[in-house]
Order: sequence, then C-alpha cells, then structure tokens
Amino acid sequence: MIRKIIKIDKNKCNGCGACAAACHEGAIEMINGKAKLTREDYCDGLGDCLPACPTGAITFEEREAPAYNEAAVIEAKKRLTPLPCGCPSTQSKAIHREGCDLSDTSAPINSQLSQWPVQIKLVPLNAPYFNSAKLLVAADCTAFAYGNFHNEFIKNHITLIGCPKLDSVDYTEKLTAIIKNNNIKSVTVVRMEVPCCGGIEYAVKEALQASGKFIPWRVVTISTDGGILD
Repeated sequence: MIRKIIKIDKNKCNGCGACAAACHEGAIEMINGKAKLTREDYCDGLGDCLPACPTGAITFEEREAPAYNEAAVIEAKKRLTPLPCGCPSTQSKAIHREGCDLSDTSAPINSQLSQWPVQIKLVPLNAPYFNSAKLLVAADCTAFAYGNFHNEFIKNHITLIGCPKLDSVDYTEKLTAIIKNNNIKSVTVVRMEVPCCGGIEYAVKEALQASGKFIPWRVVTISTDGGILD
C-alpha cells in the first residue's frame, strides 16, 4: 500500500539515538552508529521521532510500504523488559545492537535521566520536554565526581551536559535559543571547582541575560574530591 512513512538520511544522522528513544513503536534501531528504520510495519507515520532529531535527518515520504501493524507492536512491547544496566525497555533493541552488557545483573536500575540526547551540542533547540522544564546545565565531569548526582541533580530536571574546554565552543548562543524559545522554569548550573569549568557558568549567565527572561537560577560547585562547595 502507498502510505506516509519516515525516511532517514544516513548522511545527516549523527548517531545520537534520539529518534530511537522517541519512537514508541520500536521501529528504529541504531546499527553501526546510524539510525535505521528496521521495521516498516512498526512505523505509524505520526513522526514522534522528527522533533527529536537534532540534525534534521528524518523526513516524511509517501511510498509503497507495509501497513502499520499495531497488534505486532503491542506484542513486541510485551517482550521488552528493563535491562540490568538501567537502559529503558523502549530502547532495548537499539541497546542490544550497540553492545549493552546484559551480564551485569547486580547493576541498579536507578537512572533519573528523562530525555535524550544530553550533550549541549546535540540537543534540539525546541523539544516537548523543554515545556515547563527545570533545566540542569552540568559540566560532564560533575556526574563522575559527585556520587549521588542522579538523585540530587538530574531527578525532575532536563539535563544538558558539556565541557567548554574539550568542545572548544561557546555554548552561549545555543543556550540562549533554548531558554528564549521554550518555557523554562528554572536553571541549575553544576560545575567543577577547576577554572576551566567557569566557561559553562559564564555561558549560562550570558544566555539568561540575552534571553530577556527573568528565570530563577543557581550555581552548585563540586570539589575534585566529590564534595559540594559553599
């Protein structure tokens, strides 16, 4: 039958996996670092994956394709269970392809992450999860230095991470666009005590000013030995 279905441009795909996470039907898998529509009969043609893609690699097309098989999707979802590593069940097939270690049955399932991707360079400027969001902008080392990072900072927040030293970019412009174009309720910055982390704090300050909005915000500094500094 001729119907509307998604098309993925592998040349534009950056391998972030956001579309696989957004596809509630399980039609998309990550294979060799690229998104691929592996089950055309699982694609309902509604396009939940489109706004999740930060590079515009996904579009609609009308072509010959199998009909959407809702019954098969429901049965497939029943077979998906949370993985020991904490990977969400809705992404199980994609995670299996990328080599998630299923042997570690002792790993706790306690991730508080609520969206993907998390890298500042990869997140879209607009996404449904930004609506009324409490934004966490964190230096990527902080989650490794502070043991309870998920429960104290990521929980109930939309998380953006980056390292101004390694990325060698100024995040100000992108953060400004995110804050300006979305209904952000608050911003928390978590940085390390090291000087190079000042770049991420500076970028958020500049973005808040440039956005023209008055939003509650705070900065939390983590020491190199894993404590919170006053």
